[in-house]
Amino acid sequence: MDGITIALSKGRIFEETLPLLAAAGIEPLENPETSRKLIIPTNRPDVRVVIVRATDAPTYVQYGAADIGVAGKDVLIEHGGEGLYQPLDLKIAKCRMMVAIPAGFDYERAVRQGARLKIATKYINIARDHFAAKGVHVDLIKLYGSMELAPLAGLADAIVDLVSTGGTLKANNLVAVEHIIDISSRLIVNQAALKLKRERIVPILDAIAGVVGA
Repeated sequence: MDGITIALSKGRIFEETLPLLAAAGIEPLENPETSRKLIIPTNRPDVRVVIVRATDAPTYVQYGAADIGVAGKDVLIEHGGEGLYQPLDLKIAKCRMMVAIPAGFDYERAVRQGARLKIATKYINIARDHFAAKGVHVDLIKLYGSMELAPLAGLADAIVDLVSTGGTLKANNLVAVEHIIDISSRLIVNQAALKLKRERIVPILDAIAGVVGA
C-alpha cells in the first residue's frame, strides 16, 4: 500500500493515542473494541490503522508492514528496537517496572545473603539486566499470564512486572520493593518509510510532537 499504515494495540494505547492522531487530522472510523476488523480505515483515504498485539507493534514497524507505530518502552527494550527510529516519548500509558514480593518475604536479607532467587516475569531482558547490575543471582522464569500468581503458588520468590496503580499487587498480598524503570509509550517509525514517504510522514510526526510538547 502506498499510503501510511499505523500500528496500534487495543486498549489504553489506542485510547490515549486518539487525541494525538486527531492533532494530525487522522481519525479512525471504527473502534477496535467493538469492531472485529483488524485493519481500520480513517477519515483520510491514504491512512489506515492496523490493530496488533502490543508486543508485536515493533515487529510490524521494523519489517515495514506498518510505517508508524506506538509501543511501550518495556516492549521496545525486550524487542531490541533494531531498525526503528524512535523520535518521540508520547508520555502516555505511563507505569513503572518494579520488583514485587509476597508480603513478609525478607527480600533485602535474601539479597544480602547471596541467595539465588527465582524471578517470574514477561520481561526477561529487563529483569536480567537489573539483577546483573546489582550482582544478584537469579533464575528467570518466563510467564505470559498473571505474574501475581507465581509467588502465591510457590513458583517464584519474586516477580518483575509493570505496576500502574498497585491495586493488583495489593489484592494478591504482594509488595513492590524495587523500582527498575519508568515506562511510557514511544512513537516508532520504519527507517526506510521515513526516507521514501518523508513528505507524508513528517507532518504527522510534527503534529503529534506539537501536542506532546504542549
